[in-house]
Amino acid sequence: MAFRHFTVEEANAALAEVRPLAERLVEHRRALRDAQAGLQHVAGKVAGNGGGLDAAEVKRAQGVIERELKGVIGCVERIHELGVQVKDADEGLLDFPALRGGEEVLLCWKLGEDEVGFWHTAEDGFAGRRPLPLD
Repeated sequence: MAFRHFTVEEANAALAEVRPLAERLVEHRRALRDAQAGLQHVAGKVAGNGGGLDAAEVKRAQGVIERELKGVIGCVERIHELGVQVKDADEGLLDFPALRGGEEVLLCWKLGEDEVGFWHTAEDGFAGRRPLPLD
């Protein structure tokens, strides 16, 4: 991960590139969860008596899982390359490291928000979000 500190302005400017990555990340994560649930359903059939097992369904689900996992990894890697931290891939929750009076804090943004409008300390996490400015 490229390490850097963002100003609020830089974090908001980065959203032009970060937002579409977060959208794709959430889509890949949702599809991955769905495919895993489908495979779990098939595994339940096997654990029962194996009746109705469709090998093509298993192979298809495994292919979807592999493809969506690669999508998740690719999005996370690109977001990290930009110096942004992924905190929740299901929700599209991202943190931008920043400084507040010499102390490292995190500018917090969640998919669906128009701009970076909150911050928190590393210890407080999302539950401790406070509205900007950093003062």
